[in-house]
Amino acid sequence: MSSKSGYPQDKPVNILEGRDLKALAKYIKSESCKNVFLMVIRLLTTSAGIPDFRSPETGLYANLARLNLPYPEAVFQIDFFRRNPIPFYTLAKELYPGRYRPTITHSFIKLLHSHSLLHTCFTQNIDTLERRAGVPGNKIIEAHGSFATQRCIDCQKPYDDEKIKQAVMKSEIPRCEHCEGLVKPDIVFFGEALPRKFHLSIPSLRHADLLIVMGTSLTVHPFASLVTLVPQDCPRVLINLDDVGHFNRRSDIVYLRKCDEVVRELCQELGWEEELDKEWKATENTVEGGVETSDNRPAEEADDEVAKITRAVEESLSVSEPKSGGLDDASPQRSDEGNSDEITPQPGSPKESESAISSSSQDGKL
Repeated sequence: MSSKSGYPQDKPVNILEGRDLKALAKYIKSESCKNVFLMVIRLLTTSAGIPDFRSPETGLYANLARLNLPYPEAVFQIDFFRRNPIPFYTLAKELYPGRYRPTITHSFIKLLHSHSLLHTCFTQNIDTLERRAGVPGNKIIEAHGSFATQRCIDCQKPYDDEKIKQAVMKSEIPRCEHCEGLVKPDIVFFGEALPRKFHLSIPSLRHADLLIVMGTSLTVHPFASLVTLVPQDCPRVLINLDDVGHFNRRSDIVYLRKCDEVVRELCQELGWEEELDKEWKATENTVEGGVETSDNRPAEEADDEVAKITRAVEESLSVSEPKSGGLDDASPQRSDEGNSDEITPQPGSPKESESAISSSSQDGKL
């Protein structure tokens, strides 16, 4: 029986034979598992070598806090960008697609597609590593946008991929060829709405046979609310370093380990390990003079990368606009810091989760 919203009511069903990788692999290979959904978040990108944004002491925001910005997040604030796009494009040069190689986990997502199991990969990441691993764009929902496309912030005309890449690499500010407005990658900034495609894709979660959540704090809404929108009898798998969220349904599985390690062991159980290695090897040539790294990358190297990016932004600020004037010094409203209660869903309540997502549709966040 279903509720009026179309979501199944809670029912005590346990689809998996156990809570180990062998049982999960058996279910994935069964006829009952046809639509696999994924939620992939920041730890996948950090294992690829891309600096984290939100870590309290080592993340980009924490390091940018000491610079001459109204607030660290101003780099991704649309009004600040209109006044001074230099800090963003300085950061974009360091984060631009092609500098980092997809991880083993990204190649696993491609394998799910190759085996006709992947329905949708929801990602908060803006780095396009899923695409670079070979996952088709129509299988990816980039909830916070990405570097994959770009357009003028005034007339909304799309801008050529190669032209913006050349501009970024030359430390130039791309301008619209139609109206001379600023061009920005289709990354969701603070003050911008989440992509329409994200909201249109939410109902498809009703058809999930399996949800895999990897590398997340599950604090940034509305993205984090998606975990409650799959059917109550749908197995949910959390692969993460920390125990987060409310993974306490009968068919839930939690692995508190590195994503790449768990994914490799799962592929061994599935008989896919050789395919996994082949897919990952195919990503070797996706790095364009950038940083090739893995889950075993020392923390000191990641810190060095953050420091390098911070210095670059600091230097850009020394030749761009000063802090004063035009922008309020107060940080933008963020649902993940201090005001998330209004959108945090109650466990097992799809209606409340769907309402939370709707009420947060205007909150662009990284």
